Amino acid sequence: MGIFNLFGGSTSVASIEQYLQNGAVVIDVRTIEEFEEGHVQGSKNIPLNTIGSHLDEIKNLGKPVITCCRSGARSGSAATILKQHGVDAINGGPWGSVVNCMK
Repeated sequence: MGIFNLFGGSTSVASIEQYLQNGAVVIDVRTIEEFEEGHVQGSKNIPLNTIGSHLDEIKNLGKPVITCCRSGARSGSAATILKQHGVDAINGGPWGSVVNCMK
């Protein structure tokens, strides 16, 4: 069991790629400043501390969600919160890992 299993589970590259193929939206839960330093192209920046106030917006996207951050801890928490509210979400871990899965 890896450390990210404690934060919403670790996600395999194959799972991330499958979600991307199914039109998933990537939500980066880092701070605005971190996001501006680099991010997944086309991702939405919704900092973890504001995710609760964006639940309706995220649900209305009608798409699966991949969360990401710097290390995978915050994105794991975000994925857990989203799943608890009926969103099909996975923890993509570090944003660079998600970039590496994009084709």
